[in-house]
Amino acid sequence: MSVDTVTKAAPPKGKPKWLRVKLPTGRKYTELRGLVDKYKLHTICTSGSCPNMGECWGEGTATFMILGNICTRSCGFCGVKTGRPETIDWEEPEKVARSIRLMNIKHAVLTSVDRDDLKDMGSIIWAETVNAVRRMSPGTTLETLIPDFQGVERNIDRIVEVAPEVISHNMETVKRLTREVRIQAKYERSLEVLQYLKEKGARRTKSGIMLGLGETEEEVVDTMRDLRNADVDVVTIGQYLQPSKKHLPVKQFILPEQFDRLREIGLDMGFRHVESGALVRSSYKAHKHVD
Repeated sequence: MSVDTVTKAAPPKGKPKWLRVKLPTGRKYTELRGLVDKYKLHTICTSGSCPNMGECWGEGTATFMILGNICTRSCGFCGVKTGRPETIDWEEPEKVARSIRLMNIKHAVLTSVDRDDLKDMGSIIWAETVNAVRRMSPGTTLETLIPDFQGVERNIDRIVEVAPEVISHNMETVKRLTREVRIQAKYERSLEVLQYLKEKGARRTKSGIMLGLGETEEEVVDTMRDLRNADVDVVTIGQYLQPSKKHLPVKQFILPEQFDRLREIGLDMGFRHVESGALVRSSYKAHKHVD
């Protein structure tokens, strides 16, 4: 997957056929959609128009975002608003936990905006949300897709202490492109967070990478190797899609066979799970990553 190979194979002149998504269907999806609409529940699945919503909901998995919908960072790939966040809602942990109970979710993924404006960077609300879900839905397994908390160990410790089944933090891109794609983030700091999680006793760690931003296959493989060296268990690899004209453009559409090759490379490296495909997102098949 050199730059030349990708450019010749799939120039970005419109979405290729393998990115077309079927409308979600099925009894479980219909039931959950009805609950979300009736009780005005907020999930990333619906607000982000995730292509895998029908499949994930059918398997009893959903993703919830906490700490508001305004981020203190301005990543070039992300559609979340940037600016001054609203005041913390200390009732949010209970609200999220009630949503998970109402939807009868088997496996919940929790994520959040970055809250660099807070002294604890939101880590207290993170821990309280996990605890609230444990109280209301003790049978629900949890993945926490956390920000880097600026690498502050006390904030990371709060997540480890409440012991979600999976703790994830996304690299998003290769080292060379990090400054452009994740303006306020640092490649090495993200690796250090993932390494620290394992050292402090996290049961399972996970990270995700987007492709199509101008990276080479060698750079992707190097990133995967860095993740394995940090003892990460699970990696997800998907196609970047531009949220709006203001965001970074798609440089390449990665071919399905190239995603397949990366999956095999990752498994050979020793990852426990590798989800690699054009429509793969961070929470894709998340319930399987507990095992």
